Amino acid sequence: MSTMTLPELAKKMADIDFLMLSTRAEDGQLAARPMSNNEDVDYDGTSWYFTWSDARMVDDIRRDPAVGLSYQGKAHLFGAPPLFIAVEGQAELITDQQAFEAHWDDSMNRWFKQGPATPGIILIKVQARRINYWDGEEEGEITL
Repeated sequence: MSTMTLPELAKKMADIDFLMLSTRAEDGQLAARPMSNNEDVDYDGTSWYFTWSDARMVDDIRRDPAVGLSYQGKAHLFGAPPLFIAVEGQAELITDQQAFEAHWDDSMNRWFKQGPATPGIILIKVQARRINYWDGEEEGEITL
């Protein structure tokens, strides 16, 4: 078991953009969907994701803000396993325009045609509580 620090882990995960965000659906089942960090990958334990305010995951978060994030890095040289990260966190739904602008990246214009002023968007903030990671033979847990 390793004792990697959060800044060390953040450096290793800097090139991971897409992940799976898991919520608890209305019927109690787990629901997961791919999300993008939108180039906002300077990880400090807080993640930010844009989506539509009428998305099912937004309803899930309103009912139960406990969420999971699953990351997978690129494979290492010579066939060594990639970096895997599982985050347990608390989600918060943000509707503040200043927060939209602070976390906006122009690549998002593909989905949200009017930029951060697009009607019907919402920002999901996930604050990590516990992070488990596996990087080849190194593994550990960070509690925040």
